[in-house]
Amino acid sequence: MRDALGGVQSVLVLGGGSDIAVETVDRLIAGRCRTVVLAARRPDELAATVERFRDAGATTVETVAFDALDPQSHEKVLGDVFDRHPQIDLVLSAFGVLGEQDRYDAHPAEAAEAIAVNFGGQVSALLVVADRMKKQGQGAIVVLSTVAGERVRAENCTYGASKAGLDGFAQGLGDRLVGTGVSVMIVRPGFVATKMTEGMEPAPFATTADKVADDIVAGLTKGSVVVWSPSILRWVFTVMRHLPRPIWRKVSAR
Repeated sequence: MRDALGGVQSVLVLGGGSDIAVETVDRLIAGRCRTVVLAARRPDELAATVERFRDAGATTVETVAFDALDPQSHEKVLGDVFDRHPQIDLVLSAFGVLGEQDRYDAHPAEAAEAIAVNFGGQVSALLVVADRMKKQGQGAIVVLSTVAGERVRAENCTYGASKAGLDGFAQGLGDRLVGTGVSVMIVRPGFVATKMTEGMEPAPFATTADKVADDIVAGLTKGSVVVWSPSILRWVFTVMRHLPRPIWRKVSAR
């Protein structure tokens, strides 16, 4: 449970290898967070991250195997985490795949799998953690969305569509949880320099994982519902969202 000053004392990360998630947990540990659970498809690859968090001051750091493509397992895997750690303060959902649209065009089954990870897997996992948080009567859920879902571009339409679905679901979930003691905060970064985007040409207003983490922690402190990172993207997409399609095709082409 959050301490008397509202500090997060425990966090469950879905997508424990995410660069943004790791930077965010660093900042939480620098505050009052002492329990960290990292859920990932390949938890054995997180040994260095576990040591990093322990060295930073976390007293309990665990990893669990979590597969977004196996929604039948989510209730047990995530439920077990809540059983071992009652009163988890924060769930940070940061898993997902990017991929290349040209490859998705050539291999539609891979596109469907990306949608299943980024949207279907998120829906399943978020419903499980939302139910457990409702039962404990408190908590915050942070969902890493993206501006790519605000208006889907031709160059990454599979990824953008999956994130548009996730963003819409997270908004609705937040509305459903009003009055339960559980909140949902949606984070919409622009282009972030991470291992996922390595080798790609940065888009305008590109940012870094550590700056997004700063914005996430600031949003939690303020009780924000939506966080844009960087904040200027809120105004950029207020315009972009309403551009006539022929103009959008031209300005969004890369």
